Amino acid sequence: MAADFTSDLNVERSALGVPRDRAEWSGPGTRARKTRFTWSGFLWSLVYPQRGHRILPTVPGVVLIGLSMGIGTAAYNSSSNILFITLSLLLACLILSGVLSWLNLRGVRWRLQVAPPLRVGHDTVVALELRNAKRFLPTYGLWFEFGARSLEAYAARAESTLTGRNLDVRAVLAKADAAERRQRVGLGSRLDPRGEGRVEWLLKPSQRGRLRVELVSVGSLFPFGFLRKELGAELAAETIVWPAPVEYRRYPIAATRRAMGGERVPRAGTGGDLLALRRYTAGDSHRLIHWKASARTGTLLVRQFAAESAEGYSMWLRTDAGMWSRGEQFELLISFAATLAEDLFRTGRLIGVALDAHVPMPIRRVHDLELWLDQLAVARPIEAALGSATPWRGEGEGGGERPVSSIAKHNVMTFAPDGTRGVAAYVDGQMAAAA
Repeated sequence: MAADFTSDLNVERSALGVPRDRAEWSGPGTRARKTRFTWSGFLWSLVYPQRGHRILPTVPGVVLIGLSMGIGTAAYNSSSNILFITLSLLLACLILSGVLSWLNLRGVRWRLQVAPPLRVGHDTVVALELRNAKRFLPTYGLWFEFGARSLEAYAARAESTLTGRNLDVRAVLAKADAAERRQRVGLGSRLDPRGEGRVEWLLKPSQRGRLRVELVSVGSLFPFGFLRKELGAELAAETIVWPAPVEYRRYPIAATRRAMGGERVPRAGTGGDLLALRRYTAGDSHRLIHWKASARTGTLLVRQFAAESAEGYSMWLRTDAGMWSRGEQFELLISFAATLAEDLFRTGRLIGVALDAHVPMPIRRVHDLELWLDQLAVARPIEAALGSATPWRGEGEGGGERPVSSIAKHNVMTFAPDGTRGVAAYVDGQMAAAA
């Protein structure tokens, strides 16, 4: 089960990390093949637009339409040529506004760029790259409506409204709507023919989990502001929002067990185990030169040894709903575990991690730490967190057992509630940190 969960995260992160030149474009200018222009097709597209395309009159447009109807009625009743000329000018303004708005959006394409990972409480730039494929006509006055919503909130919304009983539906809907953010961003300058532009939206996620960032619609009031033309973008990207970092207190531990002679960490250091051979650089000690390998390759090579860690910790996080019944306390647990894992990794003292009954995962590089933060981002309280398929041994603080694995033989860090609001981390029964 852990392997499947990790593979899903790998697929999702690889999909989000698509290079810029391979990202998909969207918009009116991304047609695979050019269709033959016909006046009948053009007129039919004005009468019956494509799905998601709307042309609505604005307040000045409604006033203009009402004024045209009044002048038209007066012209037919009085048979005045001046009124008929005035009516034709007003109707021509409406028709010209619709045609120019169609030409303004024609040939424009865009693509959404979201650079993961996102973090709760931290500003993230959502970029929209623009291109104008028209040869002669520039594009003016575009605005873009962005949206971001939590996938977990919408899943809970659907389940509560359809299958829930004795629930406040209005409260559930209000909570789901509060988890969605929308903002309209305008194009600051014109988009020249064959030119490129960029629109940025500053997003600050408010909760962890899976987030869907989408371009809801693209619109324009060009040229006169009588008509508002909107295009449904249907462009979205899913990403993961990591927990927010929190402040915590560290406590000295009386005695931590360590392996004889220290543990070997797969990074460069001054230990006794040979890690790799590399080219000689200025400043390296001559004692580190590997003369036999240098003679075989014809290049001066030096030995690079593995680092020797002073003490290492294995982190085990339980999400038992019976232990973590308070929502705010559980969110503090997730943020505390993420912050503590990052701090231990920076100092080289994080050996491995485990979530509930999943197979413990060793932490050797930054990618492993990112996978752990991804798991914490989507973690939820579950019933019967421990599975019978995984062997367990020993007792930990907070009434928990300790997983048996090669990375969790000693110095296992567990978490338990500290009062009604706090969270404490224990190592072999001793409090190591609290938040």
